[in-house]
Amino acid sequence: MYTIEDIKGTNLPRHIAIIMDGNGRWAKKKGKLRVFGHENGVATVRRTVESCVKLNIEYLTLYTFSTENWKRPKLEVDTLMKILVSSLRKELNTLVENNVRLNTIGDITLLPKKAFRELEEVKEKTKSNTGLTLTLALNYGAREELKTAIRLISSKVKNNIISPESIDETIINDHLYTRNLPDVDLLIRTSGEHRISNFLLWQIAYAELYFIEVFWPDFTEHHLVGAIRNYQNRERRFGKTSEQLN
Repeated sequence: MYTIEDIKGTNLPRHIAIIMDGNGRWAKKKGKLRVFGHENGVATVRRTVESCVKLNIEYLTLYTFSTENWKRPKLEVDTLMKILVSSLRKELNTLVENNVRLNTIGDITLLPKKAFRELEEVKEKTKSNTGLTLTLALNYGAREELKTAIRLISSKVKNNIISPESIDETIINDHLYTRNLPDVDLLIRTSGEHRISNFLLWQIAYAELYFIEVFWPDFTEHHLVGAIRNYQNRERRFGKTSEQLN
């Protein structure tokens, strides 16, 4: 079994994104309510952030609450928002001590006011940190992100701010929520599901995908190291041949 020392500093992914799946099923297997799984998933977030700090990973993006998650039972949604607020309060000092900068993507203005205020406060207090950038995808959906970008670009074309001929990948990137983030190198999804679920569709165009059977509350540093080790053993060709890379 590999450890952090085995992989540290050798061909590490710059940007890791994680679909944290399986909280509800984990709780159900234990005869508990789904919210019990979400509560335990917070500890996994803390462990994962700490591991990424030790590895000097630059960017970690977590799929925290999607635009589709509003359709879940009200009790579950309300509990998720309470967990978000309490976690931000508890972890602020840890983020500062570990030089972690908090970032968000998605339309957080639609979150409950308390959650929105807490997010803005933690983002403000960590904005000068220069280590890991921890991005929470909240009220996020990739299709909504692309739709918003298209509207913004169309408006600028209409008002002669940019020309249709000048639209390229850079301009599209500049109108996404992730405009200040690099493309994803490694995408991990827990719980055994093999879906992207409307997450960072543009940004994972050339990401390495890693699916693991473990539910999110059981995801450990060893699982993270295993995913990174798997990534390190892959050949990233970006459309080229192996011969061209060599």
